Amino acid sequence: MKNYILCLAFLALSYTPLIAQDTQIQDSTATQNLDEVLVKAVRVKPNAPITHSNVTRKDIAKRNLGQDIPVLLNYLPSVVSSSDAGAGIGYTYLRVRGSDATRVNVTINGIPYNDAESQGTFWVNLGDFASSVESLQLQRGVGTSTNGSGAFGASLNILTDAISQKAGGEISNAFGSYGTRKHTVKFSTGLLDDHFEFAGRLSKIYSDGYVDRAFTDLKSYFLQGNYIDDNTIVKAITFGGKEKTYQSWYGLDKTQLEEDRTQNPYTYDNETDNYWQDHYQLHWNETLNSNWATNIGLNYTRGKGYFEQFKDERSAADYNNLINDDSDVIVRRWLDNHFYVVNANATYQKNGLEIISGISYSDYTNDHYGEVIWGSDLAAGTSIRDRYYLSISDKTDFSVFSKSTFKVNDKLQVFLDLQNRFVNYTTTGLTSERVPIDIDANFSFFNPKLGLTYDLNPNNSLYASYARANKEPNRNDFESNATDVTHEELNDFELGWRHQSERLQLNANLYYMRYNNQLVLTGALDNVGEYLRENVDKSYRLGLEVDANIALNDEFSLNSNFALSKNTVQDLLIDRDGALQNFGDTNIAFSPNVISTNAIEYAPDAKFRTALIGKYVGEQYMSNTDNEASKLDSYFVADLNFSYTIDVKSVFNSIVFTGMVNNLLDLEYEDRGYTYLDTWSGPTASEIQGYYPQATRNFILGMTMIF
Repeated sequence: MKNYILCLAFLALSYTPLIAQDTQIQDSTATQNLDEVLVKAVRVKPNAPITHSNVTRKDIAKRNLGQDIPVLLNYLPSVVSSSDAGAGIGYTYLRVRGSDATRVNVTINGIPYNDAESQGTFWVNLGDFASSVESLQLQRGVGTSTNGSGAFGASLNILTDAISQKAGGEISNAFGSYGTRKHTVKFSTGLLDDHFEFAGRLSKIYSDGYVDRAFTDLKSYFLQGNYIDDNTIVKAITFGGKEKTYQSWYGLDKTQLEEDRTQNPYTYDNETDNYWQDHYQLHWNETLNSNWATNIGLNYTRGKGYFEQFKDERSAADYNNLINDDSDVIVRRWLDNHFYVVNANATYQKNGLEIISGISYSDYTNDHYGEVIWGSDLAAGTSIRDRYYLSISDKTDFSVFSKSTFKVNDKLQVFLDLQNRFVNYTTTGLTSERVPIDIDANFSFFNPKLGLTYDLNPNNSLYASYARANKEPNRNDFESNATDVTHEELNDFELGWRHQSERLQLNANLYYMRYNNQLVLTGALDNVGEYLRENVDKSYRLGLEVDANIALNDEFSLNSNFALSKNTVQDLLIDRDGALQNFGDTNIAFSPNVISTNAIEYAPDAKFRTALIGKYVGEQYMSNTDNEASKLDSYFVADLNFSYTIDVKSVFNSIVFTGMVNNLLDLEYEDRGYTYLDTWSGPTASEIQGYYPQATRNFILGMTMIF
């Protein structure tokens, strides 16, 4: 099967030149951004009938002081971010329209980044990655066809550093609350001999965290070599990092919050997560003539790591047959994985018609195993480093797509996108709880998308779209629900209005996302802090999003967005207290009905800017049963951001000072938590729930020297 798919990729690229070999070659670099062709197959243009937001390098630089990408995106419409350690560094999380990271498809230069098994994204493995991002696009809803894990709430595609024409570099340092510090060095050779460029970045980020001992230690790198010619771009990229993070995923109960909201229940000195991840990408784009272009992307990702955990004699009972009664134990639970990707696509453009067709194939293998590294009283025959469980997984993902944009006339544009996706997931062995797991699941999905854009006049346009998405369960779903879990289906309807004039940019849209068998979060956690999910028969998300950027005058501007939504499970039927119960229509867990951001920016000249930003998130439930005990209160957080540039005459071209004061009003709040109220209704359930306190007032200041 693997050889068959690889042959298809080769034929897709080889066939295109044959049908266009006698058309005159032209210089493509004169009319388009060279690097953007790498993400053309997964991005949409500004006038596409897809609800989206674009973020540029300049936007990121305003706040890039060490916090992870989910935190930097926190101000976009319908976005909520959070972190375990409370300060936005380490394990951070992103939700869009109430959908968590397992349903947000992430690609880097078109290569899937979501973990193939858990379907989540772990930004902790890519410390300071924002410093190597040229631009990104967040598509809300199903969006356009993309590679890898299905987009079920949003898709985020990232383009890394562009080719630099001139040699240069920068040295950046930042220091802030909780012992936070960030050190970054970047360089570029500029174009050598008009064709070659080499560039790179080395970074180190450390933070003690707002939560006690929840430290994060990140080391990362980004290196690339580029070749460009009139019609050719070749980019060889490698990036990755090593992280060590003290665990803080268990949160605090209400009593602990009242005692000391910064305390950490974990006390073992080495209760840490340790992981290494390296990515290797090769991209080759060829413009064949005025009508045809091809692109191929190859990827290999190597990941390996463990988390170490101490179990006292009570909780160590899970390790019977390895230890004697009343024994304590220390274990390490490992992941050891390889991820291969081949992307290939071809683009045809002529007379208002653009067609992009391509394939994507990936293969992911992962060994899950645990080993005992210490025990106060090991059982006879048990030795240090013995593996007490092992499961071996393999997942293949093959998709073929074709998307076209056609201008019917000067006002009407049609968008059509068809995708077939084929997934096979197998795993055998024992889970971490030493329960047999034997899965061999196959999925075949057809995902059509259709949209229209109508230009009312040069300043206003309307769009409407329909998209279907299907998504397979992840590993945790199979473990916790066994044979009861099934794939989910989403029908997404979007209706929008865009206005653009000299001083006002406005985007407004209505969405209706209708689900069959949606896998909703139950509020409960597994034994490594991942949320558990369960299929519900019928559910929907209905909302209004408005995003406006207003230039009040030459110095002041206002950026405002808000999202109003209704997120409902219809006739919720769950197994609670050992019996099936119908709760009627309820709110979907972790789905606030109101999210709003307002920012006023003052920029009297090109050297100085400051912004005051306010973020409001409405109340939400951690359970699907609308139980008051699981409610998270609404919160409003204000941040202050500034930057000042000094032009210098020697050594450096300029020095940029940047600062952030986060949570300016010193609010004590929790934006995330867990509960077992979807399973139990007694007082035990409301007691066994936790909250993740976020940082009170804190600051970080940075200086970047550019040469």
